[in-house]
Amino acid sequence: MTNFSKRLSQKELIDEEGIPFADIQQNMKELDFINTHLGGHTITIEGFEKLAGERKTISICEIGCGGGDNLNAIYRCCSKKNIHLKFTGIDINADCIAYAKKNTAIPDENYIVSDYKNVDFGNEKPDIIFTSLFCHHFSDEELIAMLQWMKTNAKLGFFINDLHRHPIAYYFIKLTTTFISRSYLVKNDAPISVLKGFKKREWKSILHKAGITNYSIKWKWAFRYLIIAPCLPEGVT
Repeated sequence: MTNFSKRLSQKELIDEEGIPFADIQQNMKELDFINTHLGGHTITIEGFEKLAGERKTISICEIGCGGGDNLNAIYRCCSKKNIHLKFTGIDINADCIAYAKKNTAIPDENYIVSDYKNVDFGNEKPDIIFTSLFCHHFSDEELIAMLQWMKTNAKLGFFINDLHRHPIAYYFIKLTTTFISRSYLVKNDAPISVLKGFKKREWKSILHKAGITNYSIKWKWAFRYLIIAPCLPEGVT
């Protein structure tokens, strides 16, 4: 019997070292397909637009950017609205960054191979920092540190797009990837990702422990949570 009462701590295959580049490439292609057709990119764009407001020039950074499909989705959206963006994508996996460089054509892009914690923006902090399908890879304690890092390093705020741990989400993605996926990584990791996902009350607890008080949490199809945390102006508490 699958247990949905608490987050799974099992590692996903994509977090292991030594995965052949061809396998990572297939994994990135299928994640882009899933994000496109199950609304993941739509949620990411909503988070971006809420924080960006009416600005026509803005900088954005994604930590755990993978193959760059989220940044691509934001770029396509902004191109239609004549918004100029400066992009930064950070991922600890060099093969993911290599794939992103090959499969995105975003002006002013900057891809960095690094653990996000080791990146120092200096005086060039991005306006917005976000993650998509990244947070569930970490323990609650690691997430508290991540939230604090994003709050410290984002000028306007940060947002998170991640999975709602739910039986429908689990069995749907398990069945779907069994039949349509050609990637052993996706077939293995997709259902595990759901089990590593979150309940709303868990997010509230993690945000509270991180000292984040100005935020919103909204449930989105298909079984995602969008968390938006604007940074308060200096002097406001």
